[in-house]
Amino acid sequence: MVRVRFAPSPTGPLHIGGVRTALYNYLFARKNKGKLILRIEDTDQKRYVKGAEDYIIESLNWLGIQFDEGPHTGGDYGPYRQSERKPDYRQYADDLIEKGHAYYAFDTSEELNEMRERLEASKMMPKYDAISRSTMKNSLSLPEDEVKRRLASGDDFVIRIKLPRNEEVRFHDEIRGWVVVNTTQMDDKVLLKSDGMPTYHLANIVDDFKMEITHVIRGEEWLPSAPLHVMLYRYLGWEDKMPKFAHLPLLLKPDGNGKLSKRDGDRLGFPVFPLEWKDPSTEVVSTGYREEGYLPEAVLNMLALLGWHTADNQELFPKDKLIEAFDISRVSKSGAKFDLKKAQWFNHHYLMQLANEQIASSIQDEVKIAYPSFDLSRLSAAVELTKEKAIFPSECYTNAPYLFQRPTLYDEKTVAKKWSSEMESAMQELVAHFKDTPSFIEADLDTLVESYALANDNKKFYYFPALRLVTTGAGGGPPLFKIFEFLGKQEVCARIEESILNLKQHA
Repeated sequence: MVRVRFAPSPTGPLHIGGVRTALYNYLFARKNKGKLILRIEDTDQKRYVKGAEDYIIESLNWLGIQFDEGPHTGGDYGPYRQSERKPDYRQYADDLIEKGHAYYAFDTSEELNEMRERLEASKMMPKYDAISRSTMKNSLSLPEDEVKRRLASGDDFVIRIKLPRNEEVRFHDEIRGWVVVNTTQMDDKVLLKSDGMPTYHLANIVDDFKMEITHVIRGEEWLPSAPLHVMLYRYLGWEDKMPKFAHLPLLLKPDGNGKLSKRDGDRLGFPVFPLEWKDPSTEVVSTGYREEGYLPEAVLNMLALLGWHTADNQELFPKDKLIEAFDISRVSKSGAKFDLKKAQWFNHHYLMQLANEQIASSIQDEVKIAYPSFDLSRLSAAVELTKEKAIFPSECYTNAPYLFQRPTLYDEKTVAKKWSSEMESAMQELVAHFKDTPSFIEADLDTLVESYALANDNKKFYYFPALRLVTTGAGGGPPLFKIFEFLGKQEVCARIEESILNLKQHA
């Protein structure tokens, strides 16, 4: 059975790039009738941020990315937090030492800094490897009795992998094809830290093996670590159980110049986190897609196409269709540029698919605060008038305040171009006709104004800008007589008469 995992670190809010990784894992699992596991990789206790794990889970729940196993759902392969698996890792580090594939290193931070400075001064890459380790304090360079003494006395140490000096490491990536790296370009990474916690490299391999992960789908930033992980599978004797790797392309800035960051979002005015996040140390609040008014379906659709596409370049995919169409072989190798306008385009599309009642329900609390006297039972009808031009649910009321209250300001360009004493007289005559008409529906109102226009040697559209001005204060908006029908005869007539007086004062 296909088993994939999403393994975030609770060191802060979940970046939208991480959400895309979770999404691709989810789509792959569902497409292949497999299992999706959430594993919290909290081995770096110094960077642990309180509340980050709950934030990650809430974000993925909001987006509808469901997990089959995890710290919040349980499962047969737990625990699903690495900090709770701490006793498991040391035995594998010890096993690597016994097999000659790892060693103890006793170097202090000062000694490591001196080594790096020495190598940099010699124009060499500063790394702890098959050459430099012979000059450092470790169980390969020190006498055996000194190593035993240091261990017995409780000296601080780390355990490092022992990589060969010159050997090619080859593996096949499901997206990038064959990847070949020579160990001369690698270094002896730390596997177990001085506090007894494993590093990502060891914990990741042990957990993937014990959880029977079949495919590792993760970000491109982990590609340089993949050869090390291949070596660990080999050294631990698990090479025949090694999962297939797929390294996803980066999410890039809108201009394509570098990885998308929070600073880019702040600078260009869009969120890079799924939900609002309040930093517990600084109390700085970063907005999220949910709070900005994005719909989860739109965010998923948008993210899916940032690095993946179908043969026919179809764009609109509800989640069930995404699962059906997803093919990891069609994930791009190159980075995908974030496009704010496209994100908004997706949101508008999915907003249009919602029933008016759903949208009204989502904004009714905001409307109640903004317009306390508005009858909320009429909110769905207002949404029907405004959603065609809205990107976010809130715009169904912010874009058309005249549906909720009488205008107090008037569009200056329309006043300058369309308002005159002649037009004022026409409005006074039209309001009298409106009062007398027995029917106040769109088609009949259109006929009424057309008849009035013909009687005055004009076309009906001649009066539309002024009629819109005196009833809404705006220069544009939804179909005029649909607005009239929504407002009702009494309100429309009252607005026209009130606006005529206001525009006299305005003049």
